[in-house]
Amino acid sequence: MSQATDTALPDDVRGPESIPRAPVFGALTRAWRFRSHALEIVSNLYDSLGPVVLETIGPMKSVHLFGPEANEFVMLDRAGNFSARRSWNLIMGRIFPNGLLLRDGADHRHHRGIMLQAFTRTALNDYVDRMIPRIEERIDEWPARDPSFLAFPAFKELTFELAAMIFLGVEIGGESRSLTRAFSDTVAASMSILRLPLPGLEFNRGLRGREHMIGYLKGILGERRAREGPDMLSRLCHARSESGEQLDDQEIIDHMIFLMMAAHDTTTSTLTSIAYELGRHPEWQERVREECRALGGPPGWDEMQSLTATGLVTRETLRRYPPLSTVPRFSVREFEFGGYRVPANAMVAVYPLHTHHMAEWWREPFRFDPERFAPGRAEHQQHSHLWVPFGGGAHLCIGRRFAELQVKAVVSALVRRFRWSFPAGYAMPVQEAPISKPADGLPLSLEPLEG
Repeated sequence: MSQATDTALPDDVRGPESIPRAPVFGALTRAWRFRSHALEIVSNLYDSLGPVVLETIGPMKSVHLFGPEANEFVMLDRAGNFSARRSWNLIMGRIFPNGLLLRDGADHRHHRGIMLQAFTRTALNDYVDRMIPRIEERIDEWPARDPSFLAFPAFKELTFELAAMIFLGVEIGGESRSLTRAFSDTVAASMSILRLPLPGLEFNRGLRGREHMIGYLKGILGERRAREGPDMLSRLCHARSESGEQLDDQEIIDHMIFLMMAAHDTTTSTLTSIAYELGRHPEWQERVREECRALGGPPGWDEMQSLTATGLVTRETLRRYPPLSTVPRFSVREFEFGGYRVPANAMVAVYPLHTHHMAEWWREPFRFDPERFAPGRAEHQQHSHLWVPFGGGAHLCIGRRFAELQVKAVVSALVRRFRWSFPAGYAMPVQEAPISKPADGLPLSLEPLEG
């Protein structure tokens, strides 16, 4: 296994010119195919070249680091080798500027410290109490025995409605309906290949969508500042640092737009993948259904802690289909990893998707096996950064607990009402990057249950 150090670089470490290089021929093809074949591409690089790989496309230098030790080295960043801001700014800086993930160092710590006040246990408990009735109501409306029903857009619509209600304190409908379109355009633009502000292009629609969202939030900020409320926006308006500082209006707007995107997209991805795996594994679907029905109704905060099977399924699904396949950073100085000097000013990436499928660490990694997370096996505990669907270190997902609670609430409502399966031979076509999702929307024919 490779060893990484945070100390001064030894003289005998091999220089950047010695790093195994990905073949130049085929680099553009790999980049083009990455969305749908990320695991295949990075697995081939690791298997043929090892845990440190250099790739160049024109002037851009990219360094791929593989394995849990690489995850720990990059995510914890004890030596300050990396910038999250510089990497994510290249990817989404024009659409989601100044979000929490796009901040570094003391600036990041300051903002995160204030924002954590919107994710306390008291706040999360309140969010759960408020979102459960809406989840139950909406899933009651889902059509039964409809072969044209698509799970991904249905989950997407549900999670956005919940985000608008819990994060912003608004109901989707009336004048706020335009917010749905604007938000959808903004999220789509963050993944655009052609990033030009030209009429008719997806990226330009995203820029206009962002401006619409900024205008909408500016229109309601005054009210939220004037009173304390249960929604996340109100909590951020009144949150203060230890020294009494508050976020200004633009900072709050930037954080809210980014948080809605992050929570909405990743939760939709996870719920869709869970629906797929439960449809493929009826024994686990029944096990989850039995523990959810045993509660006698929707689970509250306390009941959610007892949903053991649901938790195992969620963890295994996040292993197989982490919403973010890749965690990028930008090297701000030369560093050593795995016996190589890695240059400054390079895009450095680690891959949760690849780590989650390494046969060196996981038993039958391509098999859906939630019991691997159960006490007694606990394969994920072999290394602190072996299972990293929420990232790690200073940038560990701030909303991970909220996401876990929302997933349990939605899964509970779904299994208590419906049973589903897939035709023999069906395999969900997965877009693996930048966000894991089904290429076909995941057709789901729901059979209603009595009682």
